[in-house]
Amino acid sequence: MEWALIRYVGQPMGAFIPLPPEGLELGRAPENGLCLEEPEVSRRHARLQVSADRKAVELRDLGSTNGVFVNGKRVQADPGPERLQAEDVIRVGRHAFKLKHLDALERRYHQDLALSSSLVDPLTGVGNRATVLYQLESQVELARRHHRPLAVVLVDLDWFKQVNDTRGPRAGDQALEAFGALLRHRLRSSDPIGRLGGDEFLIVLPETPGTLAFVAAEGLRRALAERPLSLEDGQSLPVTCSLGVAELKAGDADGGALLARADAALFGAKAGGRDRAFSAP
Repeated sequence: MEWALIRYVGQPMGAFIPLPPEGLELGRAPENGLCLEEPEVSRRHARLQVSADRKAVELRDLGSTNGVFVNGKRVQADPGPERLQAEDVIRVGRHAFKLKHLDALERRYHQDLALSSSLVDPLTGVGNRATVLYQLESQVELARRHHRPLAVVLVDLDWFKQVNDTRGPRAGDQALEAFGALLRHRLRSSDPIGRLGGDEFLIVLPETPGTLAFVAAEGLRRALAERPLSLEDGQSLPVTCSLGVAELKAGDADGGALLARADAALFGAKAGGRDRAFSAP
């Protein structure tokens, strides 16, 4: 298993940043492993280090002026490092990163995506990460220019790792294929859809206020839960999902900020028991 960051806010949006064995320092100074050149970031801002047991990542604030935030809560510099888990969102200045714990299959997905010129994820038939994040930024610009509503839905399949571990990678692939087909069937052709990686998907809903986006998210959740997947070996596999919904607000600096609010709502859906949709305030 390998730990990595996915950049959700800031440029280049969607960048894949592996955490090296020696750790990764973030800051404004060029000697940092991850240089973030903006005034809100201290010269040496924070450090990430994979724990000795490799089951978590330790985050230490290096005495930054403006702090480091995890899932919206500021990390204290003392008494010691904060122990982070997969899917935590780290914010430094105007940048935000999602922490990922990748198995060999997902690591290969991100590596292949970096090398590929394709716009589509070949397994699910929806857009890949780079494509849907580009479409998100384009739709944010259009919504603001024409003063039209825009919403996004961030989706995770529930307990997907257990599917791979207990039923095998092919069952996991079948679940992803079926979910991709469901997304394409239930959503409008004008709605950008993309796989961000693993079992995480982003849906962009132009001309859609948050209330209607929540209705669409609930319909998608029910459709998935009510139809167990038939595997190639004849067995049945029930699959559910958790969803975070957010509508574009005046305070969202860019598409990444909107995505970060949807991610916080998704975190709430998971914390609330999964197989449910939550809306961001």
